[in-house]
Amino acid sequence: MSGLRDAVRRRALGMVRRSAATADAGQILGALPIAVIMLDEHDQFRFVNYAAEEFLGSSSAFLQGKPLSDMLASDHPLFMLLDRARREAVTIAEHDMTLEGPRLSRHGISIQAGPVADHPGHIVLTLQDPAAARALDQQMSARNAARSITGMAAILAHEVKNPLSGIRGAAQLLEAGASPADRELAVLIREEADRIRALVERLETFGEKKLQRQGVNIHRVLEHVRKLAQSGFAARIKFIESYDPSLPPVFGNRDQMVQVLLNLVKNAAESIASTDRPDGEIQLITGFQHGVRLAASPGRARPNLPLFVVVRDNGPGIPDDIKRHLFEPFVSTKASGSGLGLALVAKIVADHGGLIDVDSRPGRTEFRIHLPVFEEISEGETA
Repeated sequence: MSGLRDAVRRRALGMVRRSAATADAGQILGALPIAVIMLDEHDQFRFVNYAAEEFLGSSSAFLQGKPLSDMLASDHPLFMLLDRARREAVTIAEHDMTLEGPRLSRHGISIQAGPVADHPGHIVLTLQDPAAARALDQQMSARNAARSITGMAAILAHEVKNPLSGIRGAAQLLEAGASPADRELAVLIREEADRIRALVERLETFGEKKLQRQGVNIHRVLEHVRKLAQSGFAARIKFIESYDPSLPPVFGNRDQMVQVLLNLVKNAAESIASTDRPDGEIQLITGFQHGVRLAASPGRARPNLPLFVVVRDNGPGIPDDIKRHLFEPFVSTKASGSGLGLALVAKIVADHGGLIDVDSRPGRTEFRIHLPVFEEISEGETA
């Protein structure tokens, strides 16, 4: 994986050197999945691609002409790296660097800096956040899991439910005329048949159905989920709400958004309950993050996902050996869990064109969902 990233960086630097003066350079660099920045001889921003906008949390228009020192202290090691790249006219790499400033907080960053041919003093930076690569890996895993379980659901629904009904009916007949000892076995068969049928019905929810979407007020959805939780499984848990009241509507399906968030809140509540801690709390957070985009196929616009919803708890965290496979079917941290809840969450989020990732350590687990904005021009669309 690291070799591929290095190859992409080298390709990016090469394209900048060959194409910085051409009209279509911005389009070429905009398609790259890593952050690419060009600074002039005064370390002022001259170009940032889409990935760099996301990385820096600012738009290209805002950054244009501004000095890098607005984001980082003037004695930051990155400036020494830039000076060396200019003096020696070579590409220099640095890994595990921290970028900390008034508008920026990134850790463990890999950076390459190299001069631009025919532009004296200009430097191209590529920046790679390993955490972002891990999040992308998780998202791809979640999407592949959704596809695999969709096919599984169709097969099971067709091949299992009909014979299962026959087994259950036969068990009921045996139960009616059996001796007390045999009746107990007949009841066991019937109950197990019911359990399997319920599992198959849960799998059926993964089937491919046309998703009806419209403008959804995500705060009303969260309020509905909170009330459901506090009236039942999370009655003894404190909820903290931190909402951005200026958020526009989400382009989504209200019922499925309820299903996603209720599942995440239920998991958070069960995680807290497993510790018996008296100060258990669940935080529900919304906000707007500029520049988050999902990769698209060639020739198509990349969906913009600026809205985010966070469900955070202070439970024990997710074991490291499970975290990487969390969105795969039949993977669960609970002894009695079916392992389908988060796989279904991943599928619904993917159906909305969104992203979901998880960050977990002891005492803090956070699920973050990025979602598209509802726009009037999209009204009546289906996905």
